[in-house]
Amino acid sequence: MPATTTLPPPDAPSRAGDQRGRGGRGGPGGGFGPAKIDPEDRAQLAESPVKIARILKLFRPYRGQLIMVTLIIVGTSVIGLASPFLLREIIDVALPQQDVRLLVILVAMMLAVTVVTSLFGVLQTWIATKVGQQVMHTLRTRVFSHLQSQSMSFFTGARTGEVTSRLTNDIGGMQNVVTTTATSIASNLTTVVATAIAMIALSWQLSLFTLLVLPPAIILTRRVALLRREMTLQQQRRMADLTSQIDEGLSVSGALLTKTMGATKASSRRFAETSTELVDLALRSELAGRWRMATMSIIFAAIPALIYLVAGLPITGGTISIGTLIAFASLQGSIFRPMMGLLNVAAQWIASMALFSRIFGYLDTTTDVPEPTHPLPIDPAAIRGEVEIVGVDYRYPGAETGALDGIELRVSAGGSLALVGATGSGKSTLASLVARLRDPSTGSVTVDGYDLRELSAETIAAVVGVVTQETYLLHGTVRDNLLIAAPEATDEQLWQALEVAQIDDLIGGLPAGLDTVVGARGQRFSGGEQQRLAIARVVLRDPRVLVLDEATSALDNATERRLQTALDALSRGRTTITIAHRLSTIEHADQIAVLDHGRVIELGADADLRARAGAYAQLAGDPVNVS
Repeated sequence: MPATTTLPPPDAPSRAGDQRGRGGRGGPGGGFGPAKIDPEDRAQLAESPVKIARILKLFRPYRGQLIMVTLIIVGTSVIGLASPFLLREIIDVALPQQDVRLLVILVAMMLAVTVVTSLFGVLQTWIATKVGQQVMHTLRTRVFSHLQSQSMSFFTGARTGEVTSRLTNDIGGMQNVVTTTATSIASNLTTVVATAIAMIALSWQLSLFTLLVLPPAIILTRRVALLRREMTLQQQRRMADLTSQIDEGLSVSGALLTKTMGATKASSRRFAETSTELVDLALRSELAGRWRMATMSIIFAAIPALIYLVAGLPITGGTISIGTLIAFASLQGSIFRPMMGLLNVAAQWIASMALFSRIFGYLDTTTDVPEPTHPLPIDPAAIRGEVEIVGVDYRYPGAETGALDGIELRVSAGGSLALVGATGSGKSTLASLVARLRDPSTGSVTVDGYDLRELSAETIAAVVGVVTQETYLLHGTVRDNLLIAAPEATDEQLWQALEVAQIDDLIGGLPAGLDTVVGARGQRFSGGEQQRLAIARVVLRDPRVLVLDEATSALDNATERRLQTALDALSRGRTTITIAHRLSTIEHADQIAVLDHGRVIELGADADLRARAGAYAQLAGDPVNVS
């Protein structure tokens, strides 16, 4: 049995990414809002712990830049502390003594401190952002490439929104880890330590008083901010609901659904209810914000006032100068913000580790269709196209019963095989094995004797062409969609492929021709037109083996007959495996395999199978059950 795909729960929300998006007010260095530890972050880490060594490995190529950022942070904090001491000298010495020369020097030094710290801040942001973006780029491309190598079982079990969230929100949060979380922790810690030392150097008596006043002020601020944070989170959840309702109600498919279901009024009513909740939450959030600002104003006004009061008490003995008092008040005010940031370290750390856990979870997802370590070097042009299916069983992950059981089939080079059977008989599953969209649980699928598991994905794509019942077109031009198959194709080759697919007249009659935009998921064209464009793509690939999974099912009878004639011409000299939509389209196949519950119960030519009066003859008499 191949390795089972280990996929995170498909319905698990990507909370790390959400937290990155909503943490602006309470993030490190971004205000006084407390960062709460998300229970789901804790659960994520409990389920999938992250090794620190693995994270450090990501940043190892940038250790020089990270050391530079650290030195800049320390240097900025230390240089910035010169301002209060310069201010003290101005007030205590230069102004009382009317020393203009000293005053100019001190003022110039204060300006120089501001300029240097500002320049250091810009340099720090540039380096940290560059490192974060580079690590984010590396992870993003690794995850995207890794997910592309997954089998179809992965994509049928995972939600597209979940995959998108991992690639955008979670990996996007990588930059936040470097530029915000890590740098803010380092900056806050350095600032608190340096400021505390400077405060003690200025006045140990006032420093003792600060130890009594500052903790209650921080606690009160956190409690007030917690209320506003909760309001903000509720507001963002409701806004997410509103956005979802807009996407569902105003997209092409959503609008079609609401109109045909008569749900337009219900949809409008639900939208109005959500919008009303947003109004209420906005008012409550703004009110909480006003209380928060009022509380902060009182705290910041009270602490300096209390410091001035203590400075005048007999216990200080009048030993504190005016300059020292003002410089100390300045330092005391600047220590508040970094201390609040340090109190959020635990939540920031848990959230960051949960983010890494989710990203690594995708990188660690194993595929049941692995790329061969040493693929066989085969020239696709040299392939004749003999397909052999030997002892193949297949069971979907988590299924109790197998979808295929003991399949033995051989299609000679240039020959044709048709697969028929009732819905769920295993036709599409078997066809997907030939294109190696899945690997058999047991047995093998070979082309010219080469096991598909020994060929690279690029080689298989060049040898086996697939047209499925479900057509997917990119939101681009007709030219863009065709060039996916053959990037170097000329316009002449594109028109030839369209002609084979019986759609050249339609495209040629459009004002923009090949440059016509197909729209989201091909909405510009009908289902049959989309399918013919998909067939044109396969024509451009010029494969030796064709897999037609009900390729003509979306066409009307007249168009199907024209296209079937073109496909018959295209199939000459190529091995063709067709899943029949109508038995009339596969009457001339070399072999017809009748499947039932994953087994081949009949095999032979059309005339022979009809003469047996068995399962095939019953399907011929009841075409509704063919596919």
